[in-house]
Amino acid sequence: MKSHFKARVKKASFALAAFTLAAALWLPCLHLFFRKPISDFYQENGVSPKARQLAARHMQLWTDPPLRRIEIQKMRASNAEWDFMGRTFLVWSLVNMGLREPGMKEEYLPVIDQIIQETVEIEERDGIYAFLMPYAKARPYQVSPARSLFLDGEIALMMGARRILQEKPAYRLPMTERLNLIGHRMRSNPLMAMESYPDECWTFDAAVALVAFKVADRLDGADHSALCQQWVALARQKLVDKRTGLLLSTYQIDGTPLYGPEGSTLWMAAHCLQAVDETFARDQYDRARRELGRITLGFGYGLEWPASWQGPMDVDSGVVIPWLGVSAGSSGMAFLAASSFHDWDFLQALAATLDMAAFPSRQNGRLRYCASNQVGDAALLYASVLGPLWERIRKP
Repeated sequence: MKSHFKARVKKASFALAAFTLAAALWLPCLHLFFRKPISDFYQENGVSPKARQLAARHMQLWTDPPLRRIEIQKMRASNAEWDFMGRTFLVWSLVNMGLREPGMKEEYLPVIDQIIQETVEIEERDGIYAFLMPYAKARPYQVSPARSLFLDGEIALMMGARRILQEKPAYRLPMTERLNLIGHRMRSNPLMAMESYPDECWTFDAAVALVAFKVADRLDGADHSALCQQWVALARQKLVDKRTGLLLSTYQIDGTPLYGPEGSTLWMAAHCLQAVDETFARDQYDRARRELGRITLGFGYGLEWPASWQGPMDVDSGVVIPWLGVSAGSSGMAFLAASSFHDWDFLQALAATLDMAAFPSRQNGRLRYCASNQVGDAALLYASVLGPLWERIRKP
């Protein structure tokens, strides 16, 4: 009996050793099954195959009302913000695609206008809370009347981006009015802080608003350069984490930190700041890449928090895998930053992870990711086509 037991143990040990050896041999090669040329996801000129397939899916959603209604209802059941951000990322994407392929502009413009007009109509009819999470109603805004930089900045940039692609006079005044309001509130606060939620100021939203100011300067001969430079100077001094040098993600209107550095905010902030202050943007990207960007066995991903700071999981973080700290929100936003700063190794590794873990589904030339949703896919589409809009804004 004892010898039989020993034999079984020896066989089990051998099997375990064989499995360990096999794993050691094939795991480092696994990413090769999913690794594709970077041009499959992003091309500096033209539109990549993956971008074209993602765009086809989104165009279908906006030309098939019942299908769009189902998709929006699913997102709003979790987070009304996702409905709003799915719209903004898609508009910015289609603008970039129209700039890349001018011959397609006439196909994209009606969808862009439909999205902008419907979004504004919902806000006017139902108020700012239509696109905010429920806790926005839990307490009053510190500044009256209640406005959200999250909404005002992104709507202004949607309108401005559309006007960059092709001027639409009807958008000039409402865009200017939103930016004037943002500018007034920023100048009225010592830290140039404006609320997105009651007594919550998000760096993500401030960075978007700064780009919208740059668009207005390009289109309308305005000059917000001093305002933008002042915000960057204040951010460098008072809105960065002392240990990492990374921007805080959230703070109160008096500057009291709420959340420290978060990947789901930082990658987007670096991308936007590239159109405002390239030196500061590059500094933030390099820090974020060091603190939050990872490539393991050929697969890329983003951490939600640096090792020196552990924050709470929220809806922006998405699912965070314990121990590894892998964040769906940070990984998704990392695509934008990697594309913006031409970090091709990281972008290629992120794309390998996407194809391995997000379960791509292709049908009739349209692509969606089963582990994602409309806003996630819209952000990926934006990452795959961004570039031309920022170039127009920065052009002297």
